[in-house]
Amino acid sequence: MQIEDTKLSGVKILTPARFGDARGFFSESWNRQRMEAHGINLDFVQDNHSLSAEVGTVRGLHFQAPPHAQDKLVRCGRGALFDVAVDIRKGSPTYGQWVGVELTAENGRQLLVPKGFLHGFISRAPDTEILYKCTDYYAPECDGAVRWDSCGIDWFAGGEATDVRPILSQKDAAAPTLADFDSPFHY
Repeated sequence: MQIEDTKLSGVKILTPARFGDARGFFSESWNRQRMEAHGINLDFVQDNHSLSAEVGTVRGLHFQAPPHAQDKLVRCGRGALFDVAVDIRKGSPTYGQWVGVELTAENGRQLLVPKGFLHGFISRAPDTEILYKCTDYYAPECDGAVRWDSCGIDWFAGGEATDVRPILSQKDAAAPTLADFDSPFHY
């Protein structure tokens, strides 16, 4: 497993080794012992799987507030997406900064998004499937969002199609901007 730190403390890119032959490949996407050896101590309790049918589907920027804040480990099962984490920890030297990484079924990369960060993505291929593990159960009363276009994110970084019109849920379209957001997280 290759583990890369990003410019945001705690946000990591994980690339599992793949062992392939003519039949396909095998990959270990999570191993608690191996992660603990790298200082990553997480107890996942829920796995989620979503499908974004159209290119340009934006989901996010989401968070779950304390006491049910979640760490997430995100990967792509089919297709391609640009996955993003934004620091929303009050007092953090990187508050409001973001990192993004292209996750595809082919590259096998994963993004680890800790508590205190917004998470979102845009699909770059039709019928993109996103799989992610969470360290706490979904709690609707703790669910929150920040407007997808208020953090200076280059949603098309490294991508080809910059003329794609984003497809949003009503919740995401109505979310407050980062400037109007009072974060429940502290550094």
